[in-house]
Order: sequence, then C-alpha cells, then structure tokens
Amino acid sequence: MSISPPAPGNAAAGRKAGTVALASYIGTTVEWYDFFIYGVAATLVFRTEFFPGFSDLAGTLASLGTFAVGFIARPLGGVVMGHFGDRVGRKSMLVVSLLMMGIATTLIGLIPTYDTIGAWAPILLIVLRLVQGVGVGVGGEWAGAVLMAVENAPPKRRSLYGCFPQLGLPSGILLSQLAFLLLTGVMSAESFTAWGWRIAFLSSSLLIVVGLLIRLRIEESSDFEKVRDAGQVEKLPVVEVFRRSSLQILVGSLASIAAPAIGYIVSVYMVSYGTKTLGLPTPTMLWILVSVSGAWIVMMLVSGLAGDRFGRKATFTFGAAVGVLWAFPMFWLVDTGSIALIVIALIGITAANSIMAGPQPALITEMFPIRLRYSGASISYTFASILGGGVAPLLATALFAEYGTSAAVSVLIAVICLTSLCAILAASRKVLYAEEPAAVPTTSRTLRPLVDDTTT
Repeated sequence: MSISPPAPGNAAAGRKAGTVALASYIGTTVEWYDFFIYGVAATLVFRTEFFPGFSDLAGTLASLGTFAVGFIARPLGGVVMGHFGDRVGRKSMLVVSLLMMGIATTLIGLIPTYDTIGAWAPILLIVLRLVQGVGVGVGGEWAGAVLMAVENAPPKRRSLYGCFPQLGLPSGILLSQLAFLLLTGVMSAESFTAWGWRIAFLSSSLLIVVGLLIRLRIEESSDFEKVRDAGQVEKLPVVEVFRRSSLQILVGSLASIAAPAIGYIVSVYMVSYGTKTLGLPTPTMLWILVSVSGAWIVMMLVSGLAGDRFGRKATFTFGAAVGVLWAFPMFWLVDTGSIALIVIALIGITAANSIMAGPQPALITEMFPIRLRYSGASISYTFASILGGGVAPLLATALFAEYGTSAAVSVLIAVICLTSLCAILAASRKVLYAEEPAAVPTTSRTLRPLVDDTTT
C-alpha cells in the first residue's frame, strides 16, 4: 500500500503553524519568566529590601501588593494592545509587549534598596511593575500569542496548537525557580538578599534578545491577513466588541478566572506558605515547584489534545470541576509537611489548571469574530487575570492571617473554580462559537467543535 505525500501547500502551512506555535511558546515562556521572578522575589526579598519598616505580615502583604499592582495596569495594556492587534496585526503587538516587559524587568534589577534611596525605592518598584503590567497586558500578550497559534493551526488541531502559548506559564515558573535555586545554591543568604536576586532580573535582557529574534521572524496570522485583504478591519474594535459581543466578554472573563488563580497561588503564594507556615527551607519549596512544573507542562499538552478530541467545553468543564473537588484535599496533603504529599497535592491542583488552560485559548478565541478577536480575547483574559491572578495570592495571604487555617484558602480556590465552571456551563452554543461575515474568505468557519458541546 502506498502513501501519497502531502500536498506542498499543506506541508508549507503545517510547517508555518508549527513554527508559529513554537515561537509563541518561547515568547510567552520568556515573559512569564519575567513575571514570576518578580513574584518569587516579592515573597523572598522585597519585604526586607523595600519595606524594612513594616512588620512581617504587613511587609509580606506590601510586597505582594506590588505584585498585584501590575494587574491594575493590565486593562490599559489589554485595551490598547487589543485595539492595535485588531487594527495593525497580532505580530507587532507581541514585539512591543516583549520589549516593554523585558526593559522593565531589567530595570527592576537595578533599583537601589530602601536603605539607599528611602521611599523612592518602593515608588520606583511600583512604577516599573506598572510598566510590566501594561507591557505584558497579560491579556494583550496572551491574546496575541494564542491568536497567532490558533489562527495558523490546522482546523482540527486548534486546541492543541493553542495550548503552546499556555505552556509558557509552567515553563516560566520552571525557569524562575531554577534561577533562584541556582542563585541561592551558590551564594550565602546574606549575599543573595543583598544583591544576588538582581541577577535573575538582569538576565532577562539576554532572554528578551532571544525572544525578540524569534518573534521578528514569524509571519502574521493567516486569518488576520484575510480580514485585512477583504477590507473588513474595524476602526474601533474595542468599542465594537463591547457593542456586539458583551455577553461573550462576560462569559470569557468569568470562565478565565480559575486557571490564572490556580497558577498564581501555586507559583507565588505556596512559596510563602511553605517557607513561613510549614517552615520548609526555601530551596526545598523551589525544588517542589520545579518538579511540579515538569508534570504541569505534560498535562497541559494532553489537555490540548483532549480539547480537540472531546470538545473545548467538555474538557474545560471537567478541569473546573477537578479544581472545586481538589481544593480541600490539596491543603490536607500540604499541611502534613511531607515533601512527597506536597508534590502530589500541587500536581493535583495544577492538573485542574492544565485541563482548563489547554483548551482555553481555542475556547475563548472562538467566541469572537476575527475582526474583533484580539480585543475580545484580550479584554476577557485581562479582567480574569486581575480577579483570578493579581488578587488571589493577596486574598489567600489575608484569609490565612484572618482565620489561621488553610481551609479558608481552600474555600477561595473552590469558589473561584466554581465561578468558572458555572460560567462555561451556562454558555450557549451561540455564545461559544462566533459566525463570520460571508464576505470574509477565511477558514475560520471551521471553528466548530469536533464533537457537539451543547450536550456537555
């Protein structure tokens, strides 16, 4: 039996899709590395170096507060990047995002401490954190990366290719933990606190160069080029997306809360919880997150495949349900202080994240027509990341301090996951799958589930 070779056009399209997916993964990994080294530094260093006059709890809340500040700037970044992403193109916004994030991160590594310049130290930290928030947008960065991957993907593999930018989250966590493990392993605690932590931030400049070279070489999204060639680019896409797709924004925002909340609680809050509440050494907690991140990457790829096989809605719903059910067993295991049980606990909760995050890019982008897609996806994810990402570690810290039990944090996780679960279950097929104007010569009409999601 002979097997005919693939058509040259299909082979070229497949190579382009693979290249774009890989580039999206590398770019988001670099940006998430920048983002998470800030989160780790906020829990390990910033309390003493930038807020020395505060009590231990107040200093921790203040340093985590600067982490949350970056989310305040996200609506601006998401709206601006969404507008120009739908007007000018996806690729250019990804380049701008990478540059802003990298420059701000590098400059954070150069800020003098409170002992040197007084109140200007936390002020500069907050300003650069705001620049990070505008640059990564995360909605703007996230939307651009996933649109490039999804819109260039084969019709039956949009969920799989769309999960590649999502892999940047656990990969960025992995790199950030390894960076701090290396630094804390080769220098004394005093040297690390005094200046060693800065190396992790300054090294971002090298990673940005690599990410920039990769992003400059990829081509523009195929779907966007077809809309532009058809003359259907919107003049005010942000205005139009609220006018035409407000229900989709609501559903997309609520559905997208749980995955980033779990990601930030695991990567930021658990470092503080493990070291301060359980009394584990910092390197031990970092190694735990390294091992969990490796499993996280594999689980997310599997969930991307599942989104194409079983449907985006069904896969996402299952992941949200896992998050609700695992919220309490997670801390029962963590509170034993056993390293093995902590790893199992965190793999369980990151499995919930992965099952939701894998099909999430395809799920959210399919809600919006191409000409409004960057704005719609960006705004939805921006709103979700503020509630689920920036506030979650802060709320977890405050709840534990108020009630003195991890059950309070479990309730927080369960409520957040239940919110996303109810949002996606309530969404109709009309909300989940946007129709394109007949004049647009695009394959985006294939943006249908491979199975009927209306019954899930």
